[in-house]
Amino acid sequence: MVYKYDFLIIGAGVAGMSYALKVARAQKGKICMICKTSLDEANTSFAQGGVASVTNLAVDNFDKHIEDTMIAGDYISDRQAVEQVVRMAPEQIKELVQWGVNFDRKENGDFDLHREGGHSEFRILHHADDTGAEIQRGLMEAVRNNPNIDVKEHHFAVEIITQHHLGVRVTRRSPNIQCYGAYVLTPSEVKEVNGVKEVKEGHVDTYLAKMTVICTGGCGAVYLTTSNPVIATGDGIAMVYRAKGTVADMEFVQFHPTVLHNPNETHPAYLITEAMRGYGGVLKLPNGETFMEKYDERLSLAPRDIVARAIDKEMKIHGIDHVCLDVTHKDAAETKKHFPNIYQKCLSMGIDITTDYIPVRPAAHYMCGGIKVDLNGQSSIQRLYALGECSCTGLHGGNRLASNSLIEAVVYAETAARHSLEHVDLYDFNDKVPEWNDEGTMTNEEKVLITQSVKEVNLIMSNYVGIVRSDLRLHRAWDRLDMLYEETERLFKRVKASRDICELRNMINVGYLITRWALERKECRGLHFTTDYPQHAYDK
Repeated sequence: MVYKYDFLIIGAGVAGMSYALKVARAQKGKICMICKTSLDEANTSFAQGGVASVTNLAVDNFDKHIEDTMIAGDYISDRQAVEQVVRMAPEQIKELVQWGVNFDRKENGDFDLHREGGHSEFRILHHADDTGAEIQRGLMEAVRNNPNIDVKEHHFAVEIITQHHLGVRVTRRSPNIQCYGAYVLTPSEVKEVNGVKEVKEGHVDTYLAKMTVICTGGCGAVYLTTSNPVIATGDGIAMVYRAKGTVADMEFVQFHPTVLHNPNETHPAYLITEAMRGYGGVLKLPNGETFMEKYDERLSLAPRDIVARAIDKEMKIHGIDHVCLDVTHKDAAETKKHFPNIYQKCLSMGIDITTDYIPVRPAAHYMCGGIKVDLNGQSSIQRLYALGECSCTGLHGGNRLASNSLIEAVVYAETAARHSLEHVDLYDFNDKVPEWNDEGTMTNEEKVLITQSVKEVNLIMSNYVGIVRSDLRLHRAWDRLDMLYEETERLFKRVKASRDICELRNMINVGYLITRWALERKECRGLHFTTDYPQHAYDK
């Protein structure tokens, strides 16, 4: 089947839904949103902390937020991108509220602002400790109620379509690569069994578009333990890279310092929000000793890269698999009020956070790099935009400042919507695009091989391309990923397209990109820490 849409959005988190709503408001064409699973399973739903924006002008201002962002990014951030996001943030907060998103407020009606690591002021808007889920809820309701947006749940984008699919040779130096839409794996049946949706994969359809927007989120699932859901396999980044688009800053993988230590939950590991440290939580060893004073004068409120490395080092020094976060000195009623979901989650494991330490450890959390875009969210491929975590706007630089990502997604959804609406009439559908070759089969043996290869990718990335790196480890990762790449490409060419094989390809591509960029950076900078070039290290 061939479908035609003016705007094709691949991904359904805060970036994708914000863009869809902004474009739909203009009523300039048909809109389709491709959703890998269901709308409520996006990475956005797992963001606990909040959204950063200057709203309390009595003590805060744009310059402070800009400087905090530049410092956290190790001065690699693109200052134009930083200024755009910070200055446009308040208006985008108003729009989120108009769409039905609720942020906690004080009795006088002002926003109840939190402070997180790296922020010089209280500027984090939140909804208890499940802000992402609240934003996702508000946007889902607005999207589902908008008749101009077609939502395709349980559909999976296999590849974006460029001149390559018309038989034209395309290289990374080609000046005029264009995106004509995407090939999308469509389910033949979706049914619910015992409360769980079972998806029977069908065939690959062709979705032609005048404008295509990649909003596929991050790639934390390439690691053994991550705060991301299992669907975060770097699909958009990998598709654009294969299409010869430009990616950047892939070495900067942010590891959240504090996920709940629970070997039974790894994709996602349960996030203990940074707001808990802003609230007064103190990092300690299991024996009660503090340790952050050895690493940074900001103690437990230091930026995430410093905290994650400190925890990693302490775990190795003492031979332990976690450290602890202590909020037992805080008022119990206040703790339950501010962090009701964390309280209940820990209680389900026999941990009362008002009297017990919370066992925590670092986990892969956020990709600061991705598909390189300009201030309008445009990629190096014409007619193709990238928004949210899969994009590299330049805002985060070497390290994302806490709670800057959700507002980045909404701001760039605004600039991309404006730009694409101004240019959509310049393009038409490319009817010469061939249909996908859907031949091949998939046996149980091949499914087992795919599952094993995913586990290998997880081990390679966690053991060799983690928080602390070296050239020896990175080269070992490169060699092993290269072998997996060759095996997987041979398999992909002879089997029927499935989500499993496509996700594996994407994970290997993204793992390769992280490793390659890490090898090329010959210094310790931001989130990239290598023992071979310690002269620029933060370690003291």
